Amino acid sequence: MNKNLFFAPSLLAADILNMERSISSLEGEHDWLHVDVMDGCFVPNITFGPGFVSALRKRFPQETLDVHLMIEHPELLLDDFLAAGADYLTIHAEADHHIHRTLSRIRERGGKAGISINPGTSEEILRPLLPFVDLVLVMSVNPGFGGQSFIGSVMEKVTMLSRWRTAGHYSYLIEMDGGIGRQNAAMVALGGTDVLVMGSAVFGTPEPARTLREIRTLVKEATDRA
Repeated sequence: MNKNLFFAPSLLAADILNMERSISSLEGEHDWLHVDVMDGCFVPNITFGPGFVSALRKRFPQETLDVHLMIEHPELLLDDFLAAGADYLTIHAEADHHIHRTLSRIRERGGKAGISINPGTSEEILRPLLPFVDLVLVMSVNPGFGGQSFIGSVMEKVTMLSRWRTAGHYSYLIEMDGGIGRQNAAMVALGGTDVLVMGSAVFGTPEPARTLREIRTLVKEATDRA
């Protein structure tokens, strides 16, 4: 397991009418904030836009904003999200016909480029792109809605991505999103994941900060035993 493990609560599961309060309830126990952007086309839901990211950046200037674009034609909105303050900007391999060009544009404009795949997409599609990314996001549910069950077979993708990273001397982070919580966070981390995205498992509890502390402790204990 990577010693530098990052926890990224997903704002999709936060109280949308009390977003500032939801973020404050984390009490700094998180590492990043994960923003799921959906367009109602690539996935069957509509969520946040560049204006939301801009508001986050203004109110929480020190936060690392991890923006996940689950949209068709992501190249049309790259500049808007980067200008709004996104640190990591992740696009889907399934949604872009010119992925290399789009990833290069993100980096050229000062962002950190991420690539994501759905559970049913082979990790092999990513292999030619690995030299050009800072983050690989493996979806462990079919994207669109929070609160879904974890698809365990995706851990095989993490294993391969870890091997390729070592063999190619790459430095990208491996992120996983979907169905992660107290019951499986340690397994996901031990399997080679660097960034754990958690939504309802954190914001769906009475004390999100305490939940994060407890999950972090569970992961550390499992790591010490491994």
